[in-house]
Amino acid sequence: MVTLNDILEGVKAYHPEADLDIIKHAYEFSAQRHAKQTRRTGEPFLIHPIEVAMILVHLKLDVASIAAGLLHDTVEDTHVTLEEVEKEFGPAIANLVDGLTKLSKLSFRTSREKQAENFRKMILAMAKDIRVILIKLADRLHNMRTLEALAEEKQQRIAQETLEIYAPLANRLGISWIKSELEDLSLRYLKPDMYYRLVQQVAKKKKEREKYIELVRNIISEKLSQYNIHSEVSGRSKHLYSVYKKMEKQHIDFEHVYDLIAFRILVETLPQCYETLGIIHSVWTPVPGRFKDYIAMPKANRYQSLHTTVIGPYGERIEIQIRTKEMHNIAEEGIAAHWKYKEGEINKYDEERFKWLRALTEWQKELKDPSEFLETLRIDLFDEEVYVFTPRGDVKEFPKGATPIDFAYAVHTDVGNHCVGAKVNGRIVPLKYKLKSGDTIEIVTNESRHPSKDWLDLVVTSRAKAKIRSYIKGQEREEGAEIGRSILAKELRRGGYSPTRYLTSGHLTEAAQKLKLESPEDVLIKVGYGFFTPAEVIRIFLPDFKHAEAKKGEREEKSGIISKILQGTKAPLSLRKDAIAVKGVGQVLIRVARCCTPLPGDPVSGFVTRGRGVTVHRADCSLLLSHDAERKVDVEWSETRELRRNIKIKVICADKPGLLMEMSNVFTSNSINIANARVRTTHDKKAINIFEVTVSDASQVKKILKQLEKIEGVVSAARL
Repeated sequence: MVTLNDILEGVKAYHPEADLDIIKHAYEFSAQRHAKQTRRTGEPFLIHPIEVAMILVHLKLDVASIAAGLLHDTVEDTHVTLEEVEKEFGPAIANLVDGLTKLSKLSFRTSREKQAENFRKMILAMAKDIRVILIKLADRLHNMRTLEALAEEKQQRIAQETLEIYAPLANRLGISWIKSELEDLSLRYLKPDMYYRLVQQVAKKKKEREKYIELVRNIISEKLSQYNIHSEVSGRSKHLYSVYKKMEKQHIDFEHVYDLIAFRILVETLPQCYETLGIIHSVWTPVPGRFKDYIAMPKANRYQSLHTTVIGPYGERIEIQIRTKEMHNIAEEGIAAHWKYKEGEINKYDEERFKWLRALTEWQKELKDPSEFLETLRIDLFDEEVYVFTPRGDVKEFPKGATPIDFAYAVHTDVGNHCVGAKVNGRIVPLKYKLKSGDTIEIVTNESRHPSKDWLDLVVTSRAKAKIRSYIKGQEREEGAEIGRSILAKELRRGGYSPTRYLTSGHLTEAAQKLKLESPEDVLIKVGYGFFTPAEVIRIFLPDFKHAEAKKGEREEKSGIISKILQGTKAPLSLRKDAIAVKGVGQVLIRVARCCTPLPGDPVSGFVTRGRGVTVHRADCSLLLSHDAERKVDVEWSETRELRRNIKIKVICADKPGLLMEMSNVFTSNSINIANARVRTTHDKKAINIFEVTVSDASQVKKILKQLEKIEGVVSAARL
């Protein structure tokens, strides 16, 4: 167990002049306030802030950060106020605690909206003071280390959030050891059978691997010393999550992961990095296409290193990283490696290193839809990049998979909106072309060209997606407003009132204020989309307005688009009437989206279509994000009826006898019917199986996937 003395000794080791009294006072303050509290593990609550503070010591953070780590739960979980913290410790520490308190319930949110709102707060807090997210990462890391005390469902939700948000954040900040540990811990709870299988398989070859590492280390050290290059050579197994991702990506099992060992060579100067690379390639044959120069073109988090894969002793593939000691400090410590201490204060971090954070801060203001915002967050934290050139030779960085449309929007919104094609290295390419590092891109535009929804399938950057959606939604808003204006005008005429008088004056402004909408246009849109009846709106500025009966043969348009849906259609429902409910709307035609096939138990959202009712999507469906948020409605599953639907499950496994029968037995033992099955084998002795099965809810699917992954020889099982 970590003690206060461990924390103090750790701080003195890297900051001898630190004011340790502040840390002691924070410890005593926290100990008193948390004295009677315990964690889910049964341990005293104080253990948590102490462990968080020790993680911050490993990051070599300043006294204020460590004190805030000790205090971070006091305002949220005790009767302590922020004013008390400021009185005891000053405004700097109080501000850090305040930033963390706003985020403290992040782990326990269940709704997508609340989760998105908490992430917005986190981004704003870290933009103001980057130390907030570093303390939050330490908090999340210790929570992940002690996650076994929670219920399984909660473990998986927190682990998924950690894998999607916090591990990429640690990577963006350049703190590789936290990123790796968060990924491994996430894998442990998301895919426990795979995790423990990998642990056993790695342990089996431990002695053999250590012997091999020593052999390679000696060869490299001796060879470099011949050229008077002083170096530190180390070897290690790749962390479990990276092994798992390689298995999943290449559809291979553990036995076929050949570059399991990675070596790191630390040299003294930058020229020696390239000299060392040449020596390594003269000793062992390099694997084509596996060399990356992150020194000449650093990653977004300023990571620098040379990466190469060679065929080492006994024909084993080994990955080698070559860097200076300074580069290594940056790679391991990230932003903390840039901080210099003077009188206990921390210098302002280099803003250029974190332009991605400024971009996130801007996007969170524009993206109101929670699902869209969360998707943007994941995209911007994506850690694989390509580097391309403008015609002037400027370098631009994009996520892997970016296309010329992404490049066009990075140049300017108008360039993106009018993009018709691109030249890559002087040759015309289609808009779906995937950019490659080193490409020179030139965009061709045409003023008559405008974005289409199809572009959303081609772009990967949040900027491009946001701009395309903005244009499309603008068009849809115009259409919705026009429909709403037409409906209101018709209703006014029926009541004997002049549409010109009431729709062109301040009456719509009055209606917007009463309905708590931002503008008169929003009133028209809400009517057009059926969220308000025309009579509801008109009575705001004409209290005595009486709804006029429609003339015979004339269909009454009382609630815009949704009213058209409610017009007693005889088309068969895709869902039973009581399987799902649309909040705030009566009986309505409901269909399940084929793109994501939602099941009871899945978080869902509805989208109002024209003439075809409400389409129900999974809340995280990427197609749903391309639609206008104004046309989304809240929907929820009913608990009164069981709904059975066909879904597809993809299983990748070794191509060996008996596996198909074992997989079939999983479905049979769970009383699940296999409606269809397709199996194909690959050249590398793998089998790809697509099962179409009939299930009742999302929990049943999770159970099946878990059982399938327990089968020896199965690489992955996933719902399509």
